[in-house]
Amino acid sequence: MNKIIKNIEQNLNDLFPEPECELNYSSEYELLVAVILSAQCTDKRANIITQELFKKYNTPQKMLTLTNEQLEKIIYSCGFYHNKAKNILLMSKDIVEKYNGEVPKDLDKLQTLAGVGRKTANVVYSEAFKGQAIAVDTHVLRVSNRLGLVNTKNPYICEKTLMKLFEKAKWGKLHLQLVHFGRYICKAQKPLCEKCPFCEICIYYQQTRHNI
Repeated sequence: MNKIIKNIEQNLNDLFPEPECELNYSSEYELLVAVILSAQCTDKRANIITQELFKKYNTPQKMLTLTNEQLEKIIYSCGFYHNKAKNILLMSKDIVEKYNGEVPKDLDKLQTLAGVGRKTANVVYSEAFKGQAIAVDTHVLRVSNRLGLVNTKNPYICEKTLMKLFEKAKWGKLHLQLVHFGRYICKAQKPLCEKCPFCEICIYYQQTRHNI
């Protein structure tokens, strides 16, 4: 397994030497809102929404001047807008009342915010505060299973397994590399296997593409 891990790290570094978060933000709070909006939605769509949203409502205090219905109208196009609007307002309320208007830097405290699950907290902790965490979204989960690193549909189990397989100092970068790899090469539908350096170890390729 160590040889496989080194192979994965080397090839991901070649493909994505300096991976960056593709959500647009200028503060920890904006990132937190953007991550919530991006769930079950593309980063591109989330960026379109936040470009307008953050012009007037880029702090928890300003966000709380909106009613639930007003916020829903602004974020409507991102899907699941009822829950997202409710969570953003409750999260903003928590930040103001519990943390003096500042997004907490601690991973556990981030998860105490209303509507903030483990994946969202990991993204903010890693991206905004440069902590080491592996946020498991659909891309990371899919790639990890296809490469045989895990055999699970459970994001938490996937996260814990990846944390054991890879050095902690590499978690933040690895998360972004796996996201980009899953988004642009190892796609859910019609993956670009001809551009993939992992065909020899890829379970998906061996099962469905090897004989095509």
